Amino acid sequence: MSDFLNAALAIAARGWPVIPLRPGSKVSALHGETRCPGTGQCADGHAKPEQRATTHPDRIRNAWAAGAFNVGLATGPAGLVVIDLDAPKPSDPPGTLHGREILHSLCTSLGETLPDTHTVATPSGGLHLYFTAPRDTRPRSTQDILGRHIDTRAWGGYVVAPGSTVPAGRYEISDDRPPAPLPDWVHTRLAAPPRIKAVSLRQKGDGTPAGRRAAYAAAALRNEQRNVQTAVEGGRNKALVRAARALGRLIASGDLDRTEVEQALSWGAEVAGLKPYEYRSAITSALSWSIAHNPTGRATA
Repeated sequence: MSDFLNAALAIAARGWPVIPLRPGSKVSALHGETRCPGTGQCADGHAKPEQRATTHPDRIRNAWAAGAFNVGLATGPAGLVVIDLDAPKPSDPPGTLHGREILHSLCTSLGETLPDTHTVATPSGGLHLYFTAPRDTRPRSTQDILGRHIDTRAWGGYVVAPGSTVPAGRYEISDDRPPAPLPDWVHTRLAAPPRIKAVSLRQKGDGTPAGRRAAYAAAALRNEQRNVQTAVEGGRNKALVRAARALGRLIASGDLDRTEVEQALSWGAEVAGLKPYEYRSAITSALSWSIAHNPTGRATA
């Protein structure tokens, strides 16, 4: 019996459903929406990875018999919220803090604490803090709501489980106590949507925002965010790229701030059901393309 199969069975024995990930990778080994065969579990429509995750030992043995797959833990069906604290990346500016330090600063500023809980150390120097989700809730995965380098995995996401390996090393349990309940203050903060407010950079001669253009930009931001969050499966990525390219023209023209656009589109993508790895690069590349192809800002009000 392989170490990866043992890891998958151990996770499932805790009542946490698992999916196979590509060997040495964080990416799901299950087929995606565009290549769905429409058979088996997908006979009534494409089943997402978290719908196909399982705790059944025989299904797990059959899946892992096909290869040395890493183990993905489907956090939503497991009733978990995992706080993912990332270490600074080589591309980050000097002095960038670890997600652990940023979370500690947040707790200090709010006068709140986090209980000790089940913890997994990642090969890159990060930490996964496991918490049980509040009863009768379906918290969604989030990005940067608690701070930079802090994501959460719940419904709509998964984490790489301990026992899995990537080129940088192995995921290991560093604290094997049972997951603590997610504190109410964290749940409240994660459940509230980020306050998205269009910031117009274009100014009148007296230094005040150009009213008509500012109103146009704000409306465009709201409309494109709504277009993304209401997109249906099969058209979500297309809607996201189209929205990013449209708003990129307003960034190039000085009518919108890029950070605000990225926040708005990320929130819309989360609501639509896209995972961070599905929308982050799409937003970044589409905005960069649009800005590069609209250097003089040809947006019109």
